[in-house]
Amino acid sequence: MSALAPRADLESLPKYVPGRTIEGAIKLASNEVPGGPLPSVTKAIAEAAAGINRYPDTASSALVARLARELDVPAAKLAIGCGSVSLCQQLIQALCAPGDEVIFAWRSFEAYPIVTQVANAVSVKVPLSSGHALDLDAMLAAITPKTRIVFVCNPNNPTGTAVRRDELIRFLDAVPEGVLVALDEAYKEFVSDTNVPDGVEFTHTRENVAVLRTFSKAYGLAGLRVGYLVAPEAIATAVRQVYVAFSVNAVAQAAAIASLDAAGELLERCAEIVVERDRVRAALVEAGYEVPETQANFVWLPLGDKALAFAEHALDRKLIVRPFAGDGVRVTIGTPEENDLFLAAAREFPR
Repeated sequence: MSALAPRADLESLPKYVPGRTIEGAIKLASNEVPGGPLPSVTKAIAEAAAGINRYPDTASSALVARLARELDVPAAKLAIGCGSVSLCQQLIQALCAPGDEVIFAWRSFEAYPIVTQVANAVSVKVPLSSGHALDLDAMLAAITPKTRIVFVCNPNNPTGTAVRRDELIRFLDAVPEGVLVALDEAYKEFVSDTNVPDGVEFTHTRENVAVLRTFSKAYGLAGLRVGYLVAPEAIATAVRQVYVAFSVNAVAQAAAIASLDAAGELLERCAEIVVERDRVRAALVEAGYEVPETQANFVWLPLGDKALAFAEHALDRKLIVRPFAGDGVRVTIGTPEENDLFLAAAREFPR
């Protein structure tokens, strides 16, 4: 009898590399917001923690109802997941048979190739434009009869670049009806350009558009893992069918609802981050760096082969940034003081 072994293709599975955490260093690597939960959210977390001897509502009924009111969409078009990355994988599992294709830009969210392969689908990577943005024409040209999903990360992680309304509508008009366009809007709350659309509006009129969002970024709940999807009812139902039962815990559900109730105050903090983001980018450009316009809570330095050296240079100054070998460095916007320390390190980097 042969020895039991895992799937042969797992050896080639890309590894997700989280941002490093080092005691005493400033972490600007994981796109977290610098402020913790608001007092009202902390109170909701404490109250929910008192009941953790009970299983959570696996349907997240209260959160679904709250989101349905917030977004003005039917509850049947919503699905809740353990962060939006879990929903990315659920989408592929729900829509793709083995060998079906999933298209996404590259470089984009590094979990896309991982969750695609885990779900036995095939990754199709489409290079970014020369301006570090999604090349929608090239993504459209990559669609084949085997394509089931196209991920459009807007704003794109890690470059921060965003797709505007007119170009997105042209793209959606051209995508075949049998292909789902998944608009990954993890950084939606940091968008300041009014020409960058709210993807949920497209779900009202199109049957092949889904939107993914998260409470990890703007809402400051990265440690609790909760996200949501808005999609045509049949798609949302299928995504819920492949959900791992109880994976969105009761504390996370309560915190998400409390965060929506405090959205005004939280979005004020996002506005402060946007001001800092624009200041940091302007300072980097003035220092001679190429930095694409960003609509997220981070900046992208396309340093190519110098990416790892820059990250080590920053680490020597107790700053943790996120390098992508051979491509560039993503730097999260922190507090003004943290950003000033980063800018000083960037000016010192030999180029």
